[in-house]
Amino acid sequence: MPDTHKAPSYEPVKIGIVSISDRASSGTYEDKGLPALHDWLKRALHNPIAFEPRLIPDEKERISATLVELVDAGCSLVLTTGGTGPALRDVTPEATLAVADKEMPGFGEQMRQISLTFVPTAILSRQVAVIRGESLIINLPGQPKAIAETLEGLKDDSGAQRVPGIFAAVPYCIDLIGGPYLETRPEVCKAFRPKTAVRPQR
Repeated sequence: MPDTHKAPSYEPVKIGIVSISDRASSGTYEDKGLPALHDWLKRALHNPIAFEPRLIPDEKERISATLVELVDAGCSLVLTTGGTGPALRDVTPEATLAVADKEMPGFGEQMRQISLTFVPTAILSRQVAVIRGESLIINLPGQPKAIAETLEGLKDDSGAQRVPGIFAAVPYCIDLIGGPYLETRPEVCKAFRPKTAVRPQR
């Protein structure tokens, strides 16, 4: 009898990951942002991912140009880390808004809500999310632990979700702007879609 059980096929996706840091980009210390983003996305998504990594300094024009370059290269999702605080060199939100077609304020609101569970200084974070063309761009916190917390959300001791992470809304957002169908591993992050938007596995 032939084997009729085929493994599910998942759409490939190109994702830009950008770490923004003067010191890491100059080699003063080891960058931890790109590995954190890469590892979390590999854990969270079934889709084959082609990564476009960038490590750049805290320069507004350079950040904006990098985001445009990644969108033009076909990245459906671009995640940045670093440069979102109140310090003089923190200009990632301004650089991101400068290339936006639409702002998506709910992402930043939810990230701060999650982080406030841990530290009162979360109100100093200025992360934004925007749409440019058919790409979603999201600014994330700078620390690997905070990156995972904001993407995954908060779970109780039994593993049940207490507060949804922002990534739960990312696949449907990308559906709505014409991108590939992202499928998450529910043990890491369960994506939410309206029933009418859920596709059967192929």
